[in-house]
Amino acid sequence: MSDTWYYVHQLAVLAGLRLIVLANRIDCEDEFLLKLHDGLVNGLEAAIARVQSITALERQLASEPDEEGLVAFQLRGEEECFARFLITLLDDFEIDFNTHEYRVNGGEWHNALSADCDGIEVAYPTLVALTVDELGTLAPIVGAIRNEADIAISIAHVVSD
Repeated sequence: MSDTWYYVHQLAVLAGLRLIVLANRIDCEDEFLLKLHDGLVNGLEAAIARVQSITALERQLASEPDEEGLVAFQLRGEEECFARFLITLLDDFEIDFNTHEYRVNGGEWHNALSADCDGIEVAYPTLVALTVDELGTLAPIVGAIRNEADIAISIAHVVSD
């Protein structure tokens, strides 16, 4: 990033949002929402660890010569991974469009093709996001994480048609 303090700012924002999630969890009594809170805390901790790794590489690059360019290469990779960082709280849904297969939560691959006398049909399950009402007091926190930390969050479950 061009801003020298970008990752320091990200670290502060992520740590603050993590504290907000933990504070909000104290007042939560619903088991499902407790699970979402715990998943969100774990996701924020993973994001914090990634940012700490980036800042450590930046410090190393600033203090030591990198003649082979390995530290710069690793730093660029970490930055790219952080830019694509995603917190998944419910179902993780993957589709391989080349083979027309899908899997849920890292399980077995399933074929989405079906054929009969009318032809071939491709039918994938769909992801259905939780509503604001279902998220309860977690909804504004999720919005803040998406907006302030610029981290994607998936809170959806897979529904087969």
